[in-house]
Parts: sequence; structure tokens; C-alpha cells
Amino acid sequence: MDEARDGDRVGDDGREARDGMVTGLQADEWERRVAALWADESVDDAGRTTRMRELVEHAPHPAVGAFELGGAFDSGGQEAEADEQYAAATAAGLADVDPDRAARMVVQHASTLRNLGRVDEAITMLDTAPEHPATGAAPRVFLALALHSAGRVDEALRVAIEAVEPTLPRYHRSVRAYAAALTS
Repeated sequence: MDEARDGDRVGDDGREARDGMVTGLQADEWERRVAALWADESVDDAGRTTRMRELVEHAPHPAVGAFELGGAFDSGGQEAEADEQYAAATAAGLADVDPDRAARMVVQHASTLRNLGRVDEAITMLDTAPEHPATGAAPRVFLALALHSAGRVDEALRVAIEAVEPTLPRYHRSVRAYAAALTS
């Protein structure tokens, strides 16, 4: 075992031991295992959810664990369960604990809400989502999808075009004008 904090030891499996008792995974090992689970294409949705539940027991923070479990439910089409976990992650303070995951959760949770038929909530969530490097233009793209689901197709197309416009090598002024004309 390697030395950790005062009296704690870290075993080869990445678990902390305190007075001979296993207390959980170290944060970096937990992150590695979560990333490996998401990357493993041989795991089906049910298996991913089961394995994520096991990992969540050792999450470095309840908000982070709830977010990852919500994502597992979400990717497996279990929208109601995902909504519960995303709400739990928010309540547990994900925005303070892990701003990157919190930014991603806005996109994921809003998409879940849209799939649950709660389109207006999804639109509000995405319309107020702050820009963040972890999500890039994704909130705007998912906003376009939510607007489309709400039957606001011209507005949806405008939002989608405006999300893509900064990435174009040229034609910025023309594209902005055409997009604005959709909802004028």
C-alpha cells in the first residue's frame, strides 16, 4: 500500500483503507473507472446502469455520482429515472462541485425533459444555459431541437443556424441576416 493522508493507506486497487476498512475509491481512480465504463462499447444499457450504480457508491461527491447515474439512465432510455438523478445532482450542488459536469448536465437534463414531453421546461433550461467550454454550441443545438418539438420550427432553424454560424469559414454576415429573417 502507498501512503495517503494521516493513517490512511491506498491499496493497489485504488481504494482507501482507514484502520483496515475500505472507504471508497480515490477520486482519480473513480474517474478512470467511470470513463472506462462509458468507453466500453461491449456493455449494454442495463449492464452500464448496473455497473454505474456500483461506482456511484464510491463517488467522490453525491452530486457527481447522481449526474453519472442520470447519464446511464438517460443513455438507456430510462428518462424518468434520469430526470430524478439529474434533479438530485442539482440539489446536491453539482454546479459548485464540478462546473464542467454541471454544464453538460444542462444539455442532458433538458434533452431528457424534452423526451418526457416537458418541452417548455427544456426550452427555459437551454435558453438560459451559460456558455461553457465543456458543451460548446450543444445547448443551442438542443434548444433548436426543443423549439422544433414545441412546433416553433422557424425559431428552431434560426437557433440552429446561429449556433453553426461562428464555425463557418466565411459568409457570416449573410448567414446572420438569413437567420434573423426567419423570425422577423
